[in-house]
Amino acid sequence: MSEDALPQAKSILLVDDNIVLRDRLALAFQERGYDVVVAGGYDEAVAVFTKHPTSLAVLDLRMPGKPGLVLLQTLQQISPETKFLILSGFGSIATAIDAIRLGATNFLPKPADADDILLAFARGDGEVDIPEDEDAIPVPTLAQAEWEHIHRILADCGGNISEAARRLGIHRRSLQRKLRKRAP
Repeated sequence: MSEDALPQAKSILLVDDNIVLRDRLALAFQERGYDVVVAGGYDEAVAVFTKHPTSLAVLDLRMPGKPGLVLLQTLQQISPETKFLILSGFGSIATAIDAIRLGATNFLPKPADADDILLAFARGDGEVDIPEDEDAIPVPTLAQAEWEHIHRILADCGGNISEAARRLGIHRRSLQRKLRKRAP
């Protein structure tokens, strides 16, 4: 990827309730010279963005509380010049179209790395890459879906393993074994 194709903005907000994914992306953007601000959900994102608006923002579609599309509209009111990208493991063509209509620069399915995100921002003002049919959208594997679901529940429980295990209907030790495994 050429340096000319990348967005010139050097600050980015990452909003995702999956702490592992958010921290990996934050580190990747910091290594690329970006000033990174992170948030785990709607309220936290509004609070940090109000104090420190960024030129780029990556928003997870599904989070505890209000979803990414609602957050997109709120943050646009705070900083209309910010470029937004919606990132989701559960996307559909209809959701991608809704995101673009609401003002997102682009929509990417998870998993996406920092280079994918930067390319999506670079393409955003030009051609929008929305697949022709549902079959073209990558479906997460069962392991990926399970991993994301477990981390979403764990985030909802504030990191409390026992409560997350109870909500998931599994033994606490089973959950701890699953958490020790690497992300798929």
